[in-house]
Parts: sequence; structure tokens; C-alpha cells
Amino acid sequence: MTYITKCAAILSVSLAVSFVAGCSMVETQSVDSAPEPTPSYDLSQLIHQAHMQQEQRYQSSTQFAPSKHNKTLVNYVEQMALDLVDTMQLEQDISIAVTSFVDLDNSLTKSSQLGNQLSESFIHQLQQFGYGIVDFKTTDQILVNQRGDFVFSREVENLANKRVASHVLSGTLIYRSSGVEVNTRIIDVQSKRVVASSQKLLPYYVLKNDDINLT
Repeated sequence: MTYITKCAAILSVSLAVSFVAGCSMVETQSVDSAPEPTPSYDLSQLIHQAHMQQEQRYQSSTQFAPSKHNKTLVNYVEQMALDLVDTMQLEQDISIAVTSFVDLDNSLTKSSQLGNQLSESFIHQLQQFGYGIVDFKTTDQILVNQRGDFVFSREVENLANKRVASHVLSGTLIYRSSGVEVNTRIIDVQSKRVVASSQKLLPYYVLKNDDINLT
């Protein structure tokens, strides 16, 4: 009788432990299966972040500067001179005066080292193609003083009064985010008709490599 009582007691304890364990599992599963809260998003903030990322990608692409390159300003002037020759339907027996390239602003009278260097390079390139170039800055006499011997001048009274060229080459400079846009044209002095034109973007890394001051 005592043996049966002991077995019954052991069985009751086992059932109680099993019941408690089962309740714990049910409670744990209930807690674990609870749905997670849905995160909230700020739509305006997401749009702003997307715009910032797009702007950063654009800036990275426009500020591309290769570590090694062989491009110079002269290479770009050669291409522009070739464009002018291809579009110019004129005989080569003309005289062209080349003036400084100017900033595209309200005055059209501001030039720079780049503007003057472009004009100097075009003088050489167009002559290479066989066109007659007139240097109107040449005076009628040579000025000799202690500083040297000079034949060029920017003083109007020292220059020839008569018209010395049938056409003039000049252009404008527009400063973009990735370089300077150069618009070149050859104009008939008498009719003011544009007889040839060219457009080219000079990357800043090329101008920097040539030590050209843009101010």
C-alpha cells in the first residue's frame, strides 16, 4: 500500500512539472509571436536624401579629373580651328584679324589670360590652314627704349586707322561646372555675317595643367 502511494505521488509531481513547463512554452510563444510595430517613414526626408545623393553623383561626374592625361589647350584650339575651316565656305584669299575672347556678360569687354591665349593660338592655327592673318596690334614703327624693342601696342593712337582685315575671329567664354565653354566665330566685317563657328568645352583639369589663370 505504501508502494502504491509513493508511485502516485511521483506521478502527480511529474504531471505538475509537465503542466508548468507547457504553460511556460505557451507564454513564450505568445510573446515571441507578437507582431512587430510598423516603422514610420518621413516621405519628405526620403525625397530630400534622394536629391542629395543625385546631386553628389552629378558633382562627382562633373568634377572628373584624370590623374594622367596628355591634353593641352593647343589640342582643343586645333579641333576648333578645324571646325571653323570645315564650316567656312569662303576662299582662302581673305584677311582675318583675331581678337581676344571675352566673358559672356552684359559688357562683353572683359577678357583674361585664357581669352588672350586663345586668340594667340588661333592666329597660328588658321595660318597653318593657309588663311591670311592680320595682326592689327602691329604699329607702323618700332618703339625702342631701355626696356627693349617693341612693335606691338594696345594704344589706339599707335595703330593703323584704316581697315586692315576683311573678317574678324573672336568668341565668348562661359564658365560651366566642369569647364569653360568656348564659342568661336568668324565674322564678315562689312556685312556682320557669321561665316563660320565652333563650340568646345575646355575642361578645368586641362586649363589647370597649362597653368592658365581664369581670373
